[in-house]
Amino acid sequence: MNQVVLVTGASSGLGKSIAFHLHSLGYTVYGTSRNPKQYSKKFPFTLVQLDVTQKDSIAQLVQTIEKKEQRIDVLINNAGVGITGPVEETSLNAMRANFETNFFGPLAMIQAILHIMRKHADGTIINITSIAGSMGLPFRGAYSASKGALNIISEALRMEIAAQGIRVLTLAPGDYATDIASRRYHEAVIDHSPYKTTYQESLDTMDTHVDSGNDPKEVAVKVAALLRKKNPKPHYVVGSFLQKFSITLKKFLPQKAYEKLLKNHYKL
Repeated sequence: MNQVVLVTGASSGLGKSIAFHLHSLGYTVYGTSRNPKQYSKKFPFTLVQLDVTQKDSIAQLVQTIEKKEQRIDVLINNAGVGITGPVEETSLNAMRANFETNFFGPLAMIQAILHIMRKHADGTIINITSIAGSMGLPFRGAYSASKGALNIISEALRMEIAAQGIRVLTLAPGDYATDIASRRYHEAVIDHSPYKTTYQESLDTMDTHVDSGNDPKEVAVKVAALLRKKNPKPHYVVGSFLQKFSITLKKFLPQKAYEKLLKNHYKL
C-alpha cells in the first residue's frame, strides 16, 4: 500500500529533509508551510498551506487530504520554533506563543487526524521533539519545557490509543545544520542585565553548534526506519554521540553532578 504521510513544517530544515526522503521512498507526501507561495522552486512532494496554531487552517487541510486520498497513514509533527532568553527576562507572551506552536500545535493536529486513522485501525504519529526536551537548558528554558511537555503527553496518548492500532512515538534530534537559528525568537541581550555576558556567550555557542551540526538527512533516514517498525518504543533519539549520551548521563549521574556539567558547558 502506498502510505499517505503528512509532514508539518516541511518547507525547510528537518521537515524538508524528511519529506524529500520519504517521497523518494515512494510515500505519498504532503508537506506543509505557513506560506508555500513564497517558494518559487517546485517541491517533488505536495506543499500545502497550514498554520498549526489555527484550528480552521488545520481542519481545512485535513479535510482536503482525506477527500483526495481517503486516508492519512502517518502524521509527522515537525513544525516548531526556537526561543532563547533568560527565564526572568523572556516575555511570557513569547513563551505562550512558543507553546502554541511546539506543544498545542501538534496536539491540534493529532486531534484532527485520529478519527481518520481509526477508520483503518492503523496509523503512526511521530512527534519531533528535541534532546533539549530531556533537560532544562540555560537560556533555552521555554524551548526545553515545550519539547519536554510534548514528550510526556506523547506517552499518555500512546497508552490511550494503543488498542486502536495507532502507534505514537517521539524522535528527539540534537543539533543539525539547518536554518532554525534565523527563525528563532530570542530576547535581546540587555546592557545592564546580570545575564548579559553569559546569555550572549550562550547564543554564540548555540549558533556554532547548529552551523557545525550533521546533515539533517540523518533525521530523515531515522524517520523512515521508524516507520518500518511494527512495535516501536515510546522514544528515540538521533544526533551526535555526546548529545545522545547527555540523556544517559542524566539518568545515572547524581542530580547536582549533572547540573554542574551543564553549568560548566554554559560557563555559568
